[in-house]
Amino acid sequence: MKLKRISLVLGAAMTMFMGTLLHAEAAKVIDAKADVAVELFKKKVKGGGRFLERVKGYLVFPSVYKGGFIVGGEYGEGVLRINGKSVAYYSIASASLGLQIGAQKTSYIFAFADQYALDKFMKSDGWEAGVDGSIAVAKWGQGIDISSISFEKPIYAFVFNNKGLMANVSLEGTKFTKIHPDDSL
Repeated sequence: MKLKRISLVLGAAMTMFMGTLLHAEAAKVIDAKADVAVELFKKKVKGGGRFLERVKGYLVFPSVYKGGFIVGGEYGEGVLRINGKSVAYYSIASASLGLQIGAQKTSYIFAFADQYALDKFMKSDGWEAGVDGSIAVAKWGQGIDISSISFEKPIYAFVFNNKGLMANVSLEGTKFTKIHPDDSL
């Protein structure tokens, strides 16, 4: 039990360290990177553009960095878009313990299919996946049109643009925090 607690503390410290290294991009930079990620999503995922038009809002995290060896962490910054417009900025962070090894850079889109879920997310100070709301990780195959997804779940997550190797894809316990990026660039 003591080893588990020490490992979790180390994981949290690693996540904060990653956040310090990668933190505080300007809103313009986050928006520009998010634009590229959304276009890639639309290009790679059949029906992706129509799907994003149907949801109430979506979070785009263009660059989430994840690394670990038994103890792991991830960090990235992104933007919440409603009707295609940027309305708020968030960081994503998590710490984990378990069988994992490697490093990875990936992109996430979290789509809010339900207005209540979007409102609850926007009103929160810090939101945690699995505690404050459940997220369905969408799986799609080549040629499947995701615009036909019936909105049975309030939030859908898409993981794409993976670079590197990582043997862990859980979003449980992932923490979302509102940030105020520097616009002085």
